[in-house]
Amino acid sequence: MRSNRATVRAGVSLAATLPMVAGALVLGIPAAHAAGHSGRQAVTGTKPAWATAKADKGATADSAQVTARVYLAGRDAAGLAAYAKAVADPSSPSYGKYLSAEQAQTRFGATKAQVAAVTSWLKSTGLKVTSVTPHYVAVSGDVAAAEKAFGTQLHNFAKGAKTYRAPAQQASVPQELRDAVLTVTGLDNAPHKSDHKDQLPPPDAVFKNAGPFSTYYGSKTAKTLPSAYGQKVPYAVKGYTGKQLRAAYGAGKYTGKGVRVAITDAYASPTIAFDAAMYAKKNGDKPWKTGQLHQSLPAQYTRTEECKAAGWYGEETLDVEAVHAVAPDADVTYVGAASCYDDDLLDSLSKVVDNHLADIVSNSWGDIEANQTPDLAAAYDQVFQFGAVEGIGFYFSSGDNGDEVANTGTKQVDTPANSAWVTAVGGTSLAVGKGNKYLWETGWGTEKANLSADGKSWDGFPGAYTSGAGGGTSKTVAQPYYQKGVVPNALATANNAAGNRVVPDIAAIADPNTGFLVGQTQSFPDGSQQYAEYRIGGTSLAAPVIAGVQALAQQANGGKAIGFANPAIYSQYGTKVYHDVVDKPTGKDLAVARVDFVNGIDATGGLSVSLRSLGKDSSLKAVKGYDDVTGVGSPAKGYVDSYRRRH
Repeated sequence: MRSNRATVRAGVSLAATLPMVAGALVLGIPAAHAAGHSGRQAVTGTKPAWATAKADKGATADSAQVTARVYLAGRDAAGLAAYAKAVADPSSPSYGKYLSAEQAQTRFGATKAQVAAVTSWLKSTGLKVTSVTPHYVAVSGDVAAAEKAFGTQLHNFAKGAKTYRAPAQQASVPQELRDAVLTVTGLDNAPHKSDHKDQLPPPDAVFKNAGPFSTYYGSKTAKTLPSAYGQKVPYAVKGYTGKQLRAAYGAGKYTGKGVRVAITDAYASPTIAFDAAMYAKKNGDKPWKTGQLHQSLPAQYTRTEECKAAGWYGEETLDVEAVHAVAPDADVTYVGAASCYDDDLLDSLSKVVDNHLADIVSNSWGDIEANQTPDLAAAYDQVFQFGAVEGIGFYFSSGDNGDEVANTGTKQVDTPANSAWVTAVGGTSLAVGKGNKYLWETGWGTEKANLSADGKSWDGFPGAYTSGAGGGTSKTVAQPYYQKGVVPNALATANNAAGNRVVPDIAAIADPNTGFLVGQTQSFPDGSQQYAEYRIGGTSLAAPVIAGVQALAQQANGGKAIGFANPAIYSQYGTKVYHDVVDKPTGKDLAVARVDFVNGIDATGGLSVSLRSLGKDSSLKAVKGYDDVTGVGSPAKGYVDSYRRRH
């Protein structure tokens, strides 16, 4: 499972037309401005790709309301990117020389003069300033005032079956403010804004897995079911637990003691403390200590119905329990966003950075790259760069739809995992055997075939593609330096001869058919809310697992922050610290049998029996060496210990 902003953010239909996202680790300049006219400076990336002349439906009414954010570039935007690169590069003399949050703001943040100048300008245009933060000035007002402020007309444009407002030309700012403004967001309203009166709903309806199960991979064979790939297949595991994952990824004696991990999602599970404690107790994890789990939540929530707030409870539960299962002594802070919209998610990330709440940040959410406009990409990258100079690393799940063709009709990667400033976490199918022994991993990609009516074969074997680890080549982000010489040229140049960012960077367990057991309070048919356990997966699992492994590595590093980890991760490419994951690790096709309740809770509605083939991730392939399913591979026994040599 992976929370997806795509349900609430309209997509850009022509991703290939988006300009290269500045801020990639090439030139290190986070925002691009074009020469303006009449004493103004254009802010590139502020006109969406879907706002075409053909789709133009005419001017937006002057009285329509606009809410926008003017993000501040700070004192030295290029210097911020350069320092973020230097402190993360093991070959740099500045490696690991992090700044405090206060030092970072003093050196790179917006000056009081910049904030005052931007605020004064916005007020002078008739817009109302609603919020001023170290990162942006938020405004609201009518279209006439917004057009005056940003030097562009706002028109209505057809986008699919709907019509949205957007700038008819790139927004611009006064020439004297060109160095103060990073970008402007919110001038388009795809999708619409909602009110601020929402309250959190109850948990989602209960989901349970049916048996039979394997307790470890291969422990129970489906002897009465048809063979597949020339052999009887095992039943899916009930769900791996902490001991199995710690053994698979080489935790050893490390527990994450003294390390702080943050988790960002939207909303907040009202039962997280109870659920996490109950899960640890029932599954042999170390009990949570008093004060070990914290929550940092907004004053109010918005768009709970539109964002399906209750679905995010399971996301938070999975992330919290997975981090604790892998790193049982790590301090965990959950930072909930007010909604699943970018502005609110950006605020939650900024809260982590501004207050340095953690050194490691796990993020199990994202959207397709076509939906990421350049203005928002610049705002995200600035937060990631500030995090990097403070020694904070961000880990993002790479997605659950493979190359996205089955989901969107277009081959593309996901965002923010596509940012050159984050660690994109891909997914595997994991086999842990008897005695918690690591057996193998494949790239996560599933094809499903149901049992035939007579029970003698698998209908349409091997079946249709259902899900798999996200990956591939970005269309908008330039190739970062740390991928050069590691990522195969055919992947890097798939969309651009100069080379682009390829996703993911590293990988861990994600396949729900070899997944993790999670415990959560859920809504039962009788109206009650009860704790129950179920198996789950997705790169939503891989991201917190890697975050937990990084907590172990930081402990091995003498407690010193790893920070933005990609340069260090790639510097060890091809060594024994990684499992080099391939699609057929045993030399044969692999599959498991899975039995599900049709109604999701019990056998009264009948059972569904299916075969789930492993290692079949759309057009993506896990091969020897770097690949676009698992990156450099998954952490092996020597990975955590390799950081012991660094301090």
